[in-house]
Amino acid sequence: MSTSEKAMRINLDKAVHGTLAEIGAGQEVARWLFRVGGAASTVAKTISAYDMAVSDAIYGTADRYVSRRRLEAMLDHEYSLLLERLNEKRGSNTCFFVFADTVAARSYSRHEEGQGWLGVRFQSSPHSDPCDIIIHVRMFDTENTHEQEALGIVGMNLLHGAYYLRENPEALIRSLLDDLSRDRIEIDMIKFGGHCFTHLDARLMSLRLVQLGLTEAAMFTADGEAIQPGEVLHNKPVLILRGSFRPITNTVMDMLESAVEQFLPSAQESSGEPVILMEMTLHNLAGDSGIDPEDFLERAKILEGLGKTVLISNLAHYHSVAVYLSHYTNNRIGIVLGIPALEQVFDERYYSELDGGILEAFGRLFKARVEMLVYPSFDAVVGQQISVANMQVAPQLRHLYQHLVENRLLVPIRPLNQNQLGVFPRQVLALIQKGDPNWERNVPPQVAKLIKEGHYFGYTDPVTAG
Repeated sequence: MSTSEKAMRINLDKAVHGTLAEIGAGQEVARWLFRVGGAASTVAKTISAYDMAVSDAIYGTADRYVSRRRLEAMLDHEYSLLLERLNEKRGSNTCFFVFADTVAARSYSRHEEGQGWLGVRFQSSPHSDPCDIIIHVRMFDTENTHEQEALGIVGMNLLHGAYYLRENPEALIRSLLDDLSRDRIEIDMIKFGGHCFTHLDARLMSLRLVQLGLTEAAMFTADGEAIQPGEVLHNKPVLILRGSFRPITNTVMDMLESAVEQFLPSAQESSGEPVILMEMTLHNLAGDSGIDPEDFLERAKILEGLGKTVLISNLAHYHSVAVYLSHYTNNRIGIVLGIPALEQVFDERYYSELDGGILEAFGRLFKARVEMLVYPSFDAVVGQQISVANMQVAPQLRHLYQHLVENRLLVPIRPLNQNQLGVFPRQVLALIQKGDPNWERNVPPQVAKLIKEGHYFGYTDPVTAG
């Protein structure tokens, strides 16, 4: 369906009636309902409280006007007011809704990339408790009028999806970019709430955003709550570790803990504690038959049990990770990796799609305040520990490598536990699936407990005699 057809369907639905409150890019969603005709049966009120004093008087004060908190205040206020004024008169045959958005769009005085929060609170049937869908968008059009157009379309897609696609969340998510493209807009967070969506897992919905191409990356907290990356990362130091985490081994934990110890700010710095991210890429998650949602959730639940924030991404290279994180913070960024991953970083074949090859990739990687913290490995073939100090690179890259080492862009990690070198997740996974109890010695006790209780990764209880 086109945007016009979606707007007309809503206007022709006699049960749908509500308020539209839009701040920051005009009344673009309301405009669609008025444009196609028949809006009188749908629209109870439209409002745009642009003046901050007026906005505060209506919705309460806020530290940031373009924020989830302000959006939720708008939904709360307008929905309560709608029921107060209309519930007695028409509540028995009406599904009330409030659509709201708060947006920072381009203007003559603001030239940064546009971004904003959009949400809809709606009844699935008359007199039912309301349900919510909230999204965050980034807008890439370079002209204000084009941003307004894109915002109106995605808002109409959201309102239409809430009423007619809520039984199929994947179709709802996919529909959010109908009549749009990723070149114009990105949706990097979606949150469902209320009785309509009690069966949904926020972590799976975050994964779907990335899988369906609505964003390069999505994030959820240790509580399993979807969160917009800027809410967590805004101008904070970040330490990120990429992995399969199938399962998390003692080696991975030692790598992370050693990196944290070295990355913590000195007494002279005021950057504060780093945000620690555990990144899983679609490549990490994919098996022979694609991505298994249950397998993904098993990994997510273990990370949740360890209190970690998770980033799901479709970022193939580390330089893409650095560019992505630098969008949210101008503070230090630490990328934790092992020697095998560093060897891939210095493999020129991975940068054939870049005109500038490996030099362009490294320019993007180290443009921000990025340092790569490198954990050593043990080479059983030569019986030697391999570290930043003795890793071999191609002859034509040796000077580049040395430059990065001398400028502390490549930083060796000193392991807290030398005995953990050489244990890889795939080896531990094989032991779990064979039923070999020796796997437990290679993972933290808390991880072992979660695997056994949840029967994760093919674990089966040992057969007991008698």
